[in-house]
Amino acid sequence: MSTQRTRPAGHDSHAEGKLRFVPLGGLGEIGKNMMVIEYGDDIVIVDGGLMFPDHEMLGVDLVIPDTSYLADKLDRIRGIFITHGHEDHIGGLPYLLPQLDFPPVYATRLTLGLITVKLRESRILDRATLHEIIPDDHVRAGAFDVSVVRINHSIPDAVAIALRSPVGLVLHTGDYKFDYTPVDGLRADIGGLARLGDEGVLVLCGDSTRVEHPGYTPSERVISDTFEEIFNKASGRIIVATFASLISRVQQVVDVAVKHNRRVALVGRSMVNNVQMALELGYLHVPEGTLVRAEDISKIASSKLVIICTGSQGEPTSALTKIASGDHRMVQIEPGDTVILSSTPIVGNERAVARNIDNLMRQGATLYYQGKAQVHVSGHASREEQKLMLALTRPRCMIPVHGEYRMLAQHAELAISMGVDPRRVVVAQDGDIIEVNAAGDIGIVGHTSCGNVYVDGAGVGDVGQVVLRDRKALSKDGVLVVTLTVDAETGEPLTRPDIISRGFVYERESEELLEAARARVIQAFQKHTQTRGGSADWNYVKNKIRDTLGDFIYEQNKRRPMILPVVVEV
Repeated sequence: MSTQRTRPAGHDSHAEGKLRFVPLGGLGEIGKNMMVIEYGDDIVIVDGGLMFPDHEMLGVDLVIPDTSYLADKLDRIRGIFITHGHEDHIGGLPYLLPQLDFPPVYATRLTLGLITVKLRESRILDRATLHEIIPDDHVRAGAFDVSVVRINHSIPDAVAIALRSPVGLVLHTGDYKFDYTPVDGLRADIGGLARLGDEGVLVLCGDSTRVEHPGYTPSERVISDTFEEIFNKASGRIIVATFASLISRVQQVVDVAVKHNRRVALVGRSMVNNVQMALELGYLHVPEGTLVRAEDISKIASSKLVIICTGSQGEPTSALTKIASGDHRMVQIEPGDTVILSSTPIVGNERAVARNIDNLMRQGATLYYQGKAQVHVSGHASREEQKLMLALTRPRCMIPVHGEYRMLAQHAELAISMGVDPRRVVVAQDGDIIEVNAAGDIGIVGHTSCGNVYVDGAGVGDVGQVVLRDRKALSKDGVLVVTLTVDAETGEPLTRPDIISRGFVYERESEELLEAARARVIQAFQKHTQTRGGSADWNYVKNKIRDTLGDFIYEQNKRRPMILPVVVEV
């Protein structure tokens, strides 16, 4: 496996006829997938996703790729090509497109519909340029000729991206598996993949997510059998939580509901918007009279109702989390309700999902989730399917993508076992700069700044590591605010220091400690007050108060709260 760094990052790849790959997300992690591919003055991008924050990213709503590498290259971007409509591949677009000066976006019809919903919600749809692409189409993007190949995933209209360049053919698989009985009846174009192999694939960027799982990933069809069993047992309402983008899963729920003479209500803004879009585009087929408004849920008998909602990942503002907390205005858990979590928790969301399960069970609901019943199957290829992809495409070079580092490394080993030259297999991480020539010489030649960009409310990128560090300190030891009022002319304190504790100690039960702390503040003030022309150096004084009080507090109870001194001149 290649990890060599042989040239500086500024090396001109066009002069020597080389392709350059710069992953800005999705390598060494699950989520925020984004791959930059360059030749000469032309750049194409594959996907623009987001990642959900882990438990250490306090207050952060979403994480998107850092596009600073592209900041001085905006006029060279010929297009963004999207493999499918999941959040970790399209969720970053509302934030990334403005940063990248709105390059054209190419995607299949359903994926384009999901993107349209997102951009409309963000009020930037009128500034975006969206193009539909279908298999056998060819899009000219500078030096690249781009086409797509149908593959299977857990969402319809998923494709692999084929990029032909003067150096050679690149195939980016996107997320895939080989499902011979897909819900929509459209199987992967195995023949098309084989034809690309015959044409000659220079570089394969292959999905690594399930490389640790032997055998084959089950078909989406097996979930319908599980739903059938659960529906047969349920006497009350059935609530199914899943991703709003899982249109095929919604179709499965609707099909079983119709069979059992149940009406279907949609709860959650993104679920309603995505289903409406899929109905308009013909990707969902719902018999007339099946859907009911969420406002009319109370009018339907419990035994005749299915609710499909968002929140399978425990998102704080999602419909299921509000239902689990008893805080949803239209849906409250009733005895006899059955709740199905039709997903697998994303890494980092396990606690939130478990908390919802506990809260729902406390209210008397019967729960079905992955591990208890097969209510979800992965959309990613297991080892034997990854072998099939390698056998069909026969790449000269291999870059494992979409996975944590151990997954990428194991996928690399799998490629080598399938005959790929170890010198032509590159295990990279976000920010690595990879170059390859027509002869198949490939390696990491440099690294670019590539961290996380945090979305917190309406702010994008204004929360960094320093802010997160402060939030962690506040969550761990709390904060002490020390206010001291002084005479502006003499610099003498006019009142005793006022100390406010939040998240540190309860003030009414810690008067002795806080009184001692006030005395230390006065000592620090009197000892270190320095005047310059009749005015004190208050920044110096505040730092001394902070240090003195911090040492005292640690001596007393071994905690380090954040200390905020405030000096008010009167």
